[in-house]
Parts: sequence; structure tokens; C-alpha cells
Amino acid sequence: MLTAEVLDAIGGLTAHVKAYAATLPSIVHLKAVPSGVKPAVGAIDSYELIVSRAQGQSAGTPYKALNESLVCSLEAFEQGNLIGTVQALLAVIDQLERMQRDEEIEVGRVDEKRLTEYRVVLRKVLPGNQPELDGAGGSL
Repeated sequence: MLTAEVLDAIGGLTAHVKAYAATLPSIVHLKAVPSGVKPAVGAIDSYELIVSRAQGQSAGTPYKALNESLVCSLEAFEQGNLIGTVQALLAVIDQLERMQRDEEIEVGRVDEKRLTEYRVVLRKVLPGNQPELDGAGGSL
């Protein structure tokens, strides 16, 4: 497994998260939707396929350390837990950066740029990242 293949997987998962986040209403009243809004079954199946493929390809490589976080992201995605999904994927990106820093893996400039782009996309998906909320609560 190569770094580019790992990043392809993360990119696919990020795309699923972004698409799912776009389907969520801006404000969810928990009394109206107590169980939350879950992703479509097809999206979950596709997400699971990407995670399974990454797990299978990472066996015997330094990338196998990412499997636990990838499974956590899948479990959160299945439940419709957007924040948990994003946190797990950000943990994967953090692990990749640590592995690069510790020289366990090689990450080229193009791949570094992809990592940064995925981090930005995932952070933008998180609730509370709307520009109109910048500075909100600053006086507290």
C-alpha cells in the first residue's frame, strides 16, 4: 500500500462525509428527530467498502495503524454521528502526519497538499464553522 492509496481512501471517505453533511438541516430539533438523520444505506455500504479495502491493503504495512481510526469513523458514519466521523478522520490525518514526521512513511509534496485539503474540508463540515458564527461567544 502506498501513501497515495491511503489518501485516495481518505478522499473517498471525506467525499461521503461532505455529501452526508450537505443533506443535514442547518438546525436539527432533537425532539422532532430523536434518532438523528442517518446516511443513506448506499452511502454507508460505499463507506464500508472503502474502509474494508483500506484495511485489506494495509496488512503488513505501517498503514495498518490507521485501521482502528478508520473503523471508528465507519461506526460513527453508520450512526449518523457527523462529529464523531470527522474526528476519527482527522485522527487518521494526524496519524499520517506523525508517521511522516517519524519517517515511518514518505509523503511527497502533492500528497502533503492533499492531506491539508482533506483536513480543511473536514473542518468546514463540522457544525459551528459557518463564517456568520465567527466571533460568536467571544464576549463570554
